[in-house]
Amino acid sequence: MAPAARPLDDADKQASMDVIPLGQESEFEPNREVDMLTLRVNGEVRTFGGDPAMPLLWYLRDELGLTGTKFGCGVAACGACTVHLDGEAVRYCQTTLSDVGAKAVTTIEGLDPAGNHPVQKAWRTQNVAQCGYCQAGQIMQAVALLKESPRPTDAEIDNAMFGNICRCGTYQRIRAAIKQAAGA
Repeated sequence: MAPAARPLDDADKQASMDVIPLGQESEFEPNREVDMLTLRVNGEVRTFGGDPAMPLLWYLRDELGLTGTKFGCGVAACGACTVHLDGEAVRYCQTTLSDVGAKAVTTIEGLDPAGNHPVQKAWRTQNVAQCGYCQAGQIMQAVALLKESPRPTDAEIDNAMFGNICRCGTYQRIRAAIKQAAGA
């Protein structure tokens, strides 16, 4: 349990009101000139001239309009933001654009534009989605699992999917869909 926040004392209040002299701003300066980043997103080459410390989450959602994958917790603990970097599942709320480098980014929109990837088909057949909020992250994690282990055991499924939280509790259907997609 985290300790309770202490009240601000006079020194804290003064420090919060201190003015940063011009020219001594933080690392991020909105008007500074930056190098263009080149990214591969869902098979397309994209360029970005903004802050390389921007989370991939904001770039994909706000700059590219790819809103299929969701923002959940912001600390990479829930899995709602899972995408693939070179086929590996990562939490993109904590991945910066500069961390991406030359790796290929695949979002739920790029998995299969028609929504007919075997895992997506299994998700529909098993009626996995309830509210649906976590499902894009769940699907991306399941696809990465099946790439690594084409016929996973229940223990491998549970281990791989552990960091993806479903508040509706559809874990049994998630496991069934993964088994179906694996052809088990």
